[in-house]
Amino acid sequence: MDSLTSPAGARTDPDRQRGRHPHRLQGALFQSIGDEGRAELVVRRLVDAIHRGHLRAGERLPSESDLARSFGVAPVTVREALLTLRGQGLIVTRRGRNGGSFVVDDADPLAFAHDALMRMSRLALRDMGAHYSAITAAAVRLAARRADVSEAGRVRRRLELVDDLDVDQQRRLLDDVLVELVSLSQSARLTREQMKLQAEFSPYLRLAAPDGAGLRSQSAALAAIIRAVEESDPDTAGARTEGLVVGVIDALIHLQSSPASTS
Repeated sequence: MDSLTSPAGARTDPDRQRGRHPHRLQGALFQSIGDEGRAELVVRRLVDAIHRGHLRAGERLPSESDLARSFGVAPVTVREALLTLRGQGLIVTRRGRNGGSFVVDDADPLAFAHDALMRMSRLALRDMGAHYSAITAAAVRLAARRADVSEAGRVRRRLELVDDLDVDQQRRLLDDVLVELVSLSQSARLTREQMKLQAEFSPYLRLAAPDGAGLRSQSAALAAIIRAVEESDPDTAGARTEGLVVGVIDALIHLQSSPASTS
């Protein structure tokens, strides 16, 4: 992994998603912990990154020194956290020239997200959706007021690449496009907050659209939001964003109630 963060507006080539370049939402997960730099907080950040799929099965983690620098903690704290993750069976450490710490090959973020969904109350699920919707829709409305048409057009053209990708790359591209759209709000605070929420909400978006058909539906909804931003229509942009989130939450509630999910 060459770097730990990517600016919200930075361009990421979709066909490099499977390479060494990190997904931009890792920027929300690999933020400095600062004075709270305890090993358990490093563990929590890395567990989140694995469970949410931002560190993928088989992927090499940054070096201990890189992690310590990114989190703002001492290398010994990172070393203690990695020891805990090995004990939990989430990472393995290999020695030698190409060694390092790697996410275990059978890590499945969808399974982690599904288990979390089954433990979540309906009230908590709706509350998570309301928080995500409030921040994302507010940023999108600002983008519709502030963004230049050409900027929104660039985001739309990125989204048009989605059909050329596999399912995993499609999910990542949709995440990135939404973050880039939010960044057009020209609000650094809203963009940072939305990136954190996107990192949390992304696995649930994927659960609600686990196949190509579901992803095409989410892609079409996102395209409609982008069109509203291009047309400088904040009311429509916000309403379509809220509608997308309502659809995801309804799909997740249906999944919770499904006999196949509870068996």
